[in-house]
Amino acid sequence: MDLYPLFNSLRIAAISSVIVFFIGIAAAYYIAKTPRFIKGVLDVLFTLPLVLPPTVVGYLLLLIFGPKRAVGSFFLEQFNVRLTMQWWSAIYAVTVVVFPLMYRTARGAFERFDENLADAGRTLGLSNTYIFWRIRLPYCKQGIIAGVVLSFARALGEYGATSMIAGYTPGKTATVSTAVYQLWRTGNDELALRWVLINIAISAFVLLILNWLEKPQRRSR
Repeated sequence: MDLYPLFNSLRIAAISSVIVFFIGIAAAYYIAKTPRFIKGVLDVLFTLPLVLPPTVVGYLLLLIFGPKRAVGSFFLEQFNVRLTMQWWSAIYAVTVVVFPLMYRTARGAFERFDENLADAGRTLGLSNTYIFWRIRLPYCKQGIIAGVVLSFARALGEYGATSMIAGYTPGKTATVSTAVYQLWRTGNDELALRWVLINIAISAFVLLILNWLEKPQRRSR
């Protein structure tokens, strides 16, 4: 049994989770402080990938990164780098799909933060950077960790956008999700079922971690 799809899925999910961690926190922090109208517009924009079909997201990404499109053709002509049908092509597809989970979870955590704590820190001469990393972020850590865990779980099972922008090449771009579809399509139900069970086991483990992280929060309440 070739384990490449599992390895590829895990590294794509891990890299994407790191990316959305920083981008999602930054977006959530600044948008939480914007006026209501601007916040509403940006919320719609940033949450769209969550409600759009993944194939639509994949198609939109192909309009940007495809070899005959502006960005894709530039990289192909200038650096001889094709931005689609590579294993790492799935990273920006997965990042776009899972970003709303991290963003909305982090924004909810920031909005519940007691600003009196930040004001108290400023009266003591603490910088905004110190307050953010040493006071605000630790206070909101459970919500942020929950966002990372959910993002990783969603990234691990992403199929639609990944299949469109990275395709399926055994040993090169295959993930667990695309492998299951291809194995089913070719009639290899036994191997497809193995990958399904592996995916279920990993997803269940991730959800158990999420439940475990929520217990301290419930007890504190």
